[in-house]
Parts: sequence; structure tokens; C-alpha cells
Amino acid sequence: MSEQTFDLIVVGGGPGGYVAAIRAAQLGMKAACVEREHLGGICLNWGCIPTKALLRSAEIHHLLHRLDDFGFSADNIAYDASKVIKRSRDISKQLANGVAHLLRKNKVTVFDGAARLAGSGKLAVTLAKGGEETLSAPHIILATGARARVLPGLEPDGEKVWTYKEAMVPEAIPSSLLVVGSGAIGMEFASFYADMGADVTVVEVVDRILPVEDEEISQFAHKAFEKRGIKILTGAKVSELDKSGDGVSATVTTEDGSQALSVEKVIMAVGITGNVEDLGLDGTKVEVDRGHIVIDEWCRTGEEGVYAIGDVVGPPWLAHKAMHEGVVCVENIAGHGHPHPIDATRIPGCTYCRPQVASVGLTEAFAKEKGYEVKVGRFPFIGNGKAIAQGDSEGLVKTVFDAKTGELLGAHMVGAEVTELIQGYTIARTLETTEAELMATVFPHPTLSEMMHEAVLDAYGQTLHF
Repeated sequence: MSEQTFDLIVVGGGPGGYVAAIRAAQLGMKAACVEREHLGGICLNWGCIPTKALLRSAEIHHLLHRLDDFGFSADNIAYDASKVIKRSRDISKQLANGVAHLLRKNKVTVFDGAARLAGSGKLAVTLAKGGEETLSAPHIILATGARARVLPGLEPDGEKVWTYKEAMVPEAIPSSLLVVGSGAIGMEFASFYADMGADVTVVEVVDRILPVEDEEISQFAHKAFEKRGIKILTGAKVSELDKSGDGVSATVTTEDGSQALSVEKVIMAVGITGNVEDLGLDGTKVEVDRGHIVIDEWCRTGEEGVYAIGDVVGPPWLAHKAMHEGVVCVENIAGHGHPHPIDATRIPGCTYCRPQVASVGLTEAFAKEKGYEVKVGRFPFIGNGKAIAQGDSEGLVKTVFDAKTGELLGAHMVGAEVTELIQGYTIARTLETTEAELMATVFPHPTLSEMMHEAVLDAYGQTLHF
């Protein structure tokens, strides 16, 4: 056993971890990163990136069945599921190799293995190639990510009951599918499989899908999904899964009673829990609350010199939030510049289903709960020339302003490409923009972004095109 010393070590090579290590190296630190499985983490290998590749294939499949709308025709439209999956996996592999290159370029030392805290400023690393190594550093960042949450009695088996991992690499597209949970993960898989021809049912325990979104946006998305043929049961829970037959028989309970639902496969998408096990946290001052590590505004845990970022800590559980946390954490450690603690209301959230959903800031209901008097603006896609021209006229842009100061409190969208559009409002939130600056901004024509301008104008009774 040997010992190596660094200025900073990151445990976990996902988006937050590798970015933190790179930023540390850029600031002149001798940095290391320990990864037990795949560089790029869940996001790059089993989440954000491969699912977007799958959803792109589903979008093309959908468009191929709309060719007549655009003046085209084609016969015998078909897909090869194995090629769809292979493209997704190849993209993940390409980007994982890219992360490895970035770490080498920035002279970050990478250890393939599992790490655990082993005393003040020390890590014991069980190497994948065999043996153990002791690493030491005054600063250790835990970026170990999270895994799918499991409900007692509804445990995935990898065959008939899937987590997101199995759902990304099916041998074939199932004829019927039950998705348990209607957050971003659940609705993206529901959207993908429905576009690929599966009969999809979604069960959500609360009273609406996409429950973290603005209620009006949730309702709009609900209607859009049902229009596509996706069946949605809200205020419902799956109380039993019987896997004894060829498929799965699910018992779904609502306030009206129970019903049996027979499907070929089930996807469990009921949230995540942090990877806090086997990290050597026992005997330290690191606090774990409901499966996630507790941190302060600078990502510090209760243990001196130990920090945590990303999905292993609190919500929102988003890759871009993890990356930004990594930068803030490292810059504060280094005393570089004037880093600002993360404000969760300035972090955009995106769901890449069809139609897409994106938001930043406060919902209308939450703004009112916090005591704001609000002005609300709306603009529908049907009023936008670009949306109509490209055949995507179903959607809505909504803005929420402080009636007293004009501050943009929140923005919420559903429709084509809104995951790209939301960054405009995110910048506005970061700059503490009011309606005056947004109204004075010239938006290009014809673009979908014009709806962002109109939704601001509408909040103040000045909309021009609807």
C-alpha cells in the first residue's frame, strides 16, 4: 500500500465531480478524481445524454408518421430497435471518452476504484485492478451521485420491472408499459415508448403529473399526453405487482377503489436516493438526511475538509446544478474571485418529453404563497408564426412578475424546443431583470423566442399578436 498526496480529491466522476476536479486543476491545485464505474456518471452513461438520443429517435419516428402534413409520402415506415439503442449507447461511449480526455488535458489524476473516508484528510481506495491505495488531501469532495429509489414490494427485477437503466437498453419495444411516477424521468420514458408504438399508462400518487411544475403547465401537458393516447392515472398508487404470468399484473388503487392493469413491462420512476453507503461516513460529522448528505451554502458538510455536491445532496437533482455546485465549491475553497452561493430559483429545469417542459423560478402558486402580488402573462404557440410553420403549434409560455417591483419571479413553458428557450429567462433571473428590460429587448422574427417577449407584454396588458 502506498500513499499519494493531493490538494483536492473528488470522489465520483459524474458531471459535478469531473467539473470540480477540472476547475481545481485550472486554479493550480493538484487534483485527483476517484470513479468506481464510469466517468461521466449516471447523467452521461445512463441518464441525460442517452435518453436524449432515444427521444431524438422517437421524435423522428413521430415525424415520419406526419409526412403528409409537410407534403411528403413514404411506405413501409419501420425502425430497428437494436439500432436505436446502439446509437444511444455509442453516443454515451463517445462522450465518456471525452470526459477522460478532458481530465487528462487538465492533468487530473484519475483512480479507477471505490473510495471511503479513512480519517482526517484521508481516503482509502479499493482499486478496480486490485489492491488498495491511500490518498490524502486537505479537501475532499463527495460527488457520488444517486440511484433509483425502490418502493417496498415493488422492487425492480431487471426483467419485467425496470429502472431507468433497463428502460434504456430494451431488447425490443414492449407492446404495453406501465410507468410508475410522473416526474421528468417517468414522463420522458412515457413519451419515448408511446412514440415508438407502446401502449403506455402513467400512475402518479399526487393529483397531477410533473408535480414540481407550475400547475397550469402540468394541466396543459396532461391534456397533450392524453391526446397522444397515453393513459394517466393521478391520485393513484401501485399497491402490488404480480410477475407470475407472461407480463405483469399491477394493482392500481385510487379513491374510487382498485383496478387490475396487465402490461408487458413496468418502469419504476419514483425518485432517487443518494449513494451514501460505504463512504466511511460513520464516526464523522457528515449528516445524512433522508438518503442525502446535508451541506451548507458552500457545499460544506459537518466534517472539516469534507464537501458534497450533486445528486448525493439536496434538490434539485440536476446535472447542471451539480456542475455549478462543483465550481462554486472549488472556487470558495481556493479563495478565487467572489463566488456566490447557488440560488435554486435561478436553476432551470427541463423535461424532454413531447411536448417539452421547461421552467425557472417560482410558480404562480408558490409566488402567491410567499406573499407576492403577481402579474401573470401567457402566450400560446398557436399565436406564433414560426411554431405554425414548423408544425408545432401546441404549447404555452407563462411568465410571473412581482406586481410591485416588476421583478421576473418565474417563467414556465410547455411546447417544442422550450428546453432551449428557457435559458433566456434564466439569464433574466440571474441579472435580476424587470419587465422593462424584457419589453425593451428586440427578439428576432420569425422565431419561437418571440413568444417569450409576448408573454411578458401580456402580463402588462400589451400583447401584440394574440
